[in-house]
Amino acid sequence: MPLSATEEFRAETRAWLEENCPLGARGPGPIHSGSTKIPLTDPDTILWKERMVEKGWTAPTWPAEYGGGGLSHEEYMVLITEMRAIRARSPLGGMGLSLIGPTLIELGTEDQKARHIPRIVRGEVAWCQGYSEPSSGSDLASLRTRAEDAGDHFVINGQKIWTSGAQYADWMFALVRTDPDVPKHVGISFVLLTMDQPGVTVKPIRLISGESPFCETFFDNAIAQKADLVGELNQGWTVGKRLLQFERGSMATLVGGAAAADAGPTLAGDAKKYSGEENGRIRDASLRQRIASHEINDRAFRLTQRRTAQEAADGKTPGPATSIFKMYGTKLEQSRAQLLVEMRGSLGVGWAGDGFSPREIGETRGFLAGRAASIYSGSNEIQRNIIAKRVLGLPD
Repeated sequence: MPLSATEEFRAETRAWLEENCPLGARGPGPIHSGSTKIPLTDPDTILWKERMVEKGWTAPTWPAEYGGGGLSHEEYMVLITEMRAIRARSPLGGMGLSLIGPTLIELGTEDQKARHIPRIVRGEVAWCQGYSEPSSGSDLASLRTRAEDAGDHFVINGQKIWTSGAQYADWMFALVRTDPDVPKHVGISFVLLTMDQPGVTVKPIRLISGESPFCETFFDNAIAQKADLVGELNQGWTVGKRLLQFERGSMATLVGGAAAADAGPTLAGDAKKYSGEENGRIRDASLRQRIASHEINDRAFRLTQRRTAQEAADGKTPGPATSIFKMYGTKLEQSRAQLLVEMRGSLGVGWAGDGFSPREIGETRGFLAGRAASIYSGSNEIQRNIIAKRVLGLPD
């Protein structure tokens, strides 16, 4: 019996991955963001990225004309499944792939696509997001960073905060105020600007986890070219909202991101290791029940994501439904981190030094960092408002 087109693609993909994915790229490990400021040194990671770039599978569903793979949704799901099967991790990550790339493909000019998309696909540039300001978080439209018309460019002055990875980014996409004399949602524009210029200063913020993933970013006569204005002047709020939908819908997605997440120890395996087992089951009945509940909810969440992705492939825009992904995805993230720390007992409070494995220390710090997950990318309270109004149709 001849193979269907899907099964033929599966067989070809399986063979290609087996031949081209180095052993060192299977399982947890470094994932390149594209930053020119973070040298990639691991040989297998470099080789894996190069091979996936050549195949177009760093951005599997993006148009082939920009270096993407041009895969259908069905082919994309096959690729994810086959990567998981060999524990292959993502060859590339970052906001270029998850946020600004999809936004430019949908809303950018042909010139913007030609200049920026291929570099994202090849992992030659890292991006950061300039949205929140010290006085503009949940009420983002009240932002004050100004962009003044200077002929062929804008001159930008102001400050952004909680800028993820700004110290490593090559470019920023930002919301700026271009008209202060109109209603706040109207006078905002969406621009792209380079981070390596005299008018941009970045200061990392040290968190309770001991890490500094977020930064303050200051603009003192920084420059954004008008060729990098995305969408219409003063209509950037629409572009910015669309990008947030990509952000909220990508909390647990992308080719190998899911594959790498599946590659490590399971909650049940860790529970048996740290809390003991009895007749092949987790000894603590209460912990067993909590893990089972988490795994059921996680499976339902993944299936809902797959359904929505299929609807998107069929031409339906997820829109405000992505708020459900953001809210529930962060809830699951925090639930998992809480379980991992609790089941370890005294080993779940390791910070540094002897007596704690690197993984135990990492998960303790991850638990602390994860407390902010329900706030960043739009707080869960804001997501509930969006769901109530735009998904459920409830009155104000």
